Amino acid sequence: MSLIKMHDEQGVRIISFNRPEKRNAFNLEMYQQLTEYLIEGESNNDIRAFMLHGEGNCFTAGNDIADFLQSGDLNEAHPTVKFLFCLLDLKKPLVAAVSGHAVGIGSTLLLHCDLVYADSSAKFQLPFVNLALVPEAASSLLLPLIVGHQKAAELILLGEPFNAQQAADLNIINQVVEQNVIDFALSKAKKLASQPPESLQASRQLLRHNQEAVKQQMKLELTQFDTRLKSDEAKKIFQAFLSKSN
Repeated sequence: MSLIKMHDEQGVRIISFNRPEKRNAFNLEMYQQLTEYLIEGESNNDIRAFMLHGEGNCFTAGNDIADFLQSGDLNEAHPTVKFLFCLLDLKKPLVAAVSGHAVGIGSTLLLHCDLVYADSSAKFQLPFVNLALVPEAASSLLLPLIVGHQKAAELILLGEPFNAQQAADLNIINQVVEQNVIDFALSKAKKLASQPPESLQASRQLLRHNQEAVKQQMKLELTQFDTRLKSDEAKKIFQAFLSKSN
């Protein structure tokens, strides 16, 4: 069974996280496959937009902690790091459909999407400080730009979950959808794919004029994240978490 499913439809590359028994928690294999599908789609002129969603009424519970702790240093060769910079460098628009849990990377990757739709079951969380870590995916820069400093501090420093309506009110997502969120998001992705592609990509680039600052912040976060991951503080929390889950 492929942990990442992909198919192309009317100019949209639809990528789904397919590990429902683990609430679609990302392992290194999934990061690697995601990156490959995105890079392939970027070079394919028939693909004009991407869409992400999760199988089994869950977007993703974040990183598979056991797998992540054994993955080595967060350098440029690390599959997670490759995925993050691939996400940042995408030229084609990215749409997400969120149902159920969107934890950690499940929330921060949304900050790199152009359109995000969620149903009422969606639950978002940035639990980095709770795990003795720091934010990633440049969320420490992007989130304050979207929601303001005080609200970003609340979401990151307290790490409490928040629902779809709160995410919409904070402009983290575009809309809470009452109908099937995957179908709705796909209709928007297909509409993007029908737009003049050169104009679409140029307009997207203009909207993302601060990408160099985002890239530098992402690098700074990764350095801090790697340091915190090896700290005694984090090790105690992860040991307790893994003991509880076994």
